[in-house]
Parts: sequence; C-alpha cells; structure tokens
Amino acid sequence: MTQEKSSPKTCRISTLFAEVFHAKMSMQNCYELPEAQVLRISAEDLRKMNNKEGLILQGCGGDLQEWADGINSALIDTEILRHTAFEKMYVFEKEGLTNIMFLFEDVELDVGKLAMWRLQTHEQFGGTWLSDYVPNRLGGFIEEQPAQEQKKPDCPLIGEDSNIFHLLGIASKTLKRNGMAEQAKEMCDRITSSGDYNKALCIIGEYVNITSVDDDEPEESEDEEMEVTMS
Repeated sequence: MTQEKSSPKTCRISTLFAEVFHAKMSMQNCYELPEAQVLRISAEDLRKMNNKEGLILQGCGGDLQEWADGINSALIDTEILRHTAFEKMYVFEKEGLTNIMFLFEDVELDVGKLAMWRLQTHEQFGGTWLSDYVPNRLGGFIEEQPAQEQKKPDCPLIGEDSNIFHLLGIASKTLKRNGMAEQAKEMCDRITSSGDYNKALCIIGEYVNITSVDDDEPEESEDEEMEVTMS
C-alpha cells in the first residue's frame, strides 16, 4: 500500500499546529489566549499605513483563527510577546496568496527576538516587515495629502446694520449658499457663546471674506450709461 506524501503546504501547517499545541500546553495555566479579530483588507490598504510597522506572513491558507492562535502562542511561548497578544489580524490577498499581518500596536514586544524568529521561520512563513513589503511588492506608501482649505466666500457686511445678530444672519446665509452649512452652524455656536462683540466679529471673519455692500452692487454697463445720457 502506497503512503500518500504530504505537500510542503500541509507540512508547514502541521508544524505550526504542533507548535500551537506545545505552546498552549506550556502556558495554559499562566495566560488565557484571546480570540483575535480577523480584519479583511486589500493590499492597496497597506500603502496607506505609513509610519506603522507590522509582521507579514505570506501564503497562510486554512483556518485563519488557527493561524492567529498559533502565531500568538508561539510568540508568547518564546517570550517575544510579553503578557499581551495580537488582538487583531489583518488578512489580504496578493498574487493568489492569502497573507496575514500583525501590527505592532498595543502589544509588549521584543523586536530583537522577533527579528531572529522571523529569519528562523522565513522558509515556513515568508515573514517580512510591513515597511519592507510595501516598497518592494506594492510600489511604496501613499503619502496623505493635507485637506485643502475651503475658500472663504465674500460676504458684504461693511455698511450693514452693525447689530451682531444681523451680521451673523447675513454671514450664515452666505455660507449656506456656498454649500457650507456645517461651517455656518459652527460659526453661530461660537459667536453665541463668545459674549464679546469684537470677538464675534473676528469669528465671522474666520469663516467669510468681509466686503463692503458697495462692492456687491453691480456696475452700470456702458450701454446703460449711454441710455441715461441720451434721455
């Protein structure tokens, strides 16, 4: 009878599960392993994780929760993780492979030991850092562009009745006409709680470009001037 040979993939997973069993047995009385939250993302999402670092393992088929338990258990047992565990595991697909990532957030981690573990297990898990994977496999990180400041609309207040509530009403209508209803509400809230006339005027100036009522009047065209002259 011919014995069926195990694939490298099966061997790798079996080795991992053996490590899980050993690790759980060795620490079952000192640490309760939490169930990790599995979060599915796209490979492109990694490019937005600038200024973050994490461990990426490649080609992780099978039960994802078992992968999370296995990695947590192995790293705790080797004292790479100290009194904590990875509570989130990010999963993404790349070139037909299922890959997982653990971000170095909210964990006590011996990075030096983890670097050695990554090298020792690289043939099994294809481990790499997020900061290496993105430039080498995805073309680099995407820098976040600062939000463009919305241009303040012109608001003719010079020459109007100086009552602050009258001016506030005009400024509020101007903002709303320009699609800035949220800013109009924010301005009103700030002014009503300011308790000071001059301060209120300054607040209005933060939201609108204060102009003169004379500037808002349409100029007479040359044709209109000629008509007036002829009459």
